[in-house]
Amino acid sequence: MSKQQAQAEQLAELGVLTGHLMHELRNPLSTIKLNLQLLGEDIRDLQRTTPSEQAELQRRYQRQQAKISTVTRETERLAETLSNFLRYAGKMELHRTAQDINVLLDELLDFYEPQAQHAGITIRRNLTAQPAQAAVDVGLLKQAVLNLMINAVGVMDPGGELMVCTKNRPGQIEIDVIDTGPGIAPELQEKIFQAYFSTRSEGTGLGLAICRRIVREHGGDIELYSEPGKGSCFAILLPELEDSQRLTTHNRD
Repeated sequence: MSKQQAQAEQLAELGVLTGHLMHELRNPLSTIKLNLQLLGEDIRDLQRTTPSEQAELQRRYQRQQAKISTVTRETERLAETLSNFLRYAGKMELHRTAQDINVLLDELLDFYEPQAQHAGITIRRNLTAQPAQAAVDVGLLKQAVLNLMINAVGVMDPGGELMVCTKNRPGQIEIDVIDTGPGIAPELQEKIFQAYFSTRSEGTGLGLAICRRIVREHGGDIELYSEPGKGSCFAILLPELEDSQRLTTHNRD
């Protein structure tokens, strides 16, 4: 692909993202505006309230509190939408260090396991005995893998299993995040990494898109293997460290 073609694709994607962003912002802004108008009307009415109308005053106070809660919630959703958009569309700076991916995943799984157990999900790890070394931005890679694990737990019923595995491919490190959920229909698999595409009504539609961008910024890629009724596997592929860059470490027991 030529540089001009790549730039044209980036501009086209940015145009689509901007359109989705405007749509995402319009609804919470309308809700905020309406609730502020209603609050203003309540305050004007309260100025005309007599001392004998205390019961009505209390009811109006409760309605005001509900409106304030709505405005607060919508403002937070607006801020999250903007944050997600900027994280996806903005410049991503990587601060790479040589890491044993197995150690990194052990730390992340120890952190996330209590939340998975609370949801009734069992975590299983199958990490290579030998080091799986790559140059990565620790924070960003953990964000990508954590996002996959949260998505996996979110689609499973209690009793499901989340498996995290590593493999050493020629020149690559593979991280597999596997769930025993409902799987993804073939016609949706091509769309699953598109920005603002989500199979869940409460989803932001940017989680998997951000995950793929993080992996690609590392010079890797992410693949999906899924069959309806049999779960899904998201496979992250990262360039392996060259021999001259390798850490001095020992095999895992």
